Amino acid sequence: MTDLYPVTAVATGVLGLAAGVLVPRLIAWIPEPVPEEPGPAEEGEGTEPEAETPERPKELYADIAARPGLVWKAALASGVSAAALGLVFGWNLSLLVVLPLVPVSVALSVIDWRTRMLPTRLIAPAYAVTVLAILVVWVVGERDPHDLVRTGLGWLVYGGMFFLLWFVYPRGLGYGDVRLSGVLGLALGWLGWAELLLGIWMGLLLGGVLGALVALVLRRRDNPFGPFMLLGALVGIVLGPLVTANYYG
Repeated sequence: MTDLYPVTAVATGVLGLAAGVLVPRLIAWIPEPVPEEPGPAEEGEGTEPEAETPERPKELYADIAARPGLVWKAALASGVSAAALGLVFGWNLSLLVVLPLVPVSVALSVIDWRTRMLPTRLIAPAYAVTVLAILVVWVVGERDPHDLVRTGLGWLVYGGMFFLLWFVYPRGLGYGDVRLSGVLGLALGWLGWAELLLGIWMGLLLGGVLGALVALVLRRRDNPFGPFMLLGALVGIVLGPLVTANYYG
């Protein structure tokens, strides 16, 4: 990768650090899901219900946000990710598409890791901001209409694939992962086919390999998939231009 932009990397890295400091506040802002009320007891024989294995209670978002060290860890992850984007893109308008997703991605990764949930309260605004940023960059940058077509196909490919996986085996994949795949498909599709395909493949690879290692080391069976999807998307964005350069020069 020859065209690197260290000055832009410093600028975006500082922005990423500042945004990462706000990640705990972003997590605490999410309202807790309303617990389902148990249905009325059935009248009749009065038999005792069968004992069920109690599920582990979900960690509260406020408790996650207050965890020691989360501020500097989130700031570091956000700063490094943003710096990597600036190093690859330079002063490119596409930074407006991917940079806003950095602190949101860090927050989603933390939440999914702690709760195995990807709240719609974060993913829905990410959808809106990503679509708006793509349209603004397309108009201001006078981009080709094919870029919008590729963006839509990216959403269809990534989102459609995960929707199919969820439909076939819903116990193995949460619908929050399906929503997240749609956002990532939009952003990666806008950047290019190499970024899209590499981001999808790396997400699946990291989810399989690192997920297995985490399960082995931490003895944790219910590993979330969202953090690996987001990490794979970052790898796809950073290495995508290298793949394109090798194929097209």
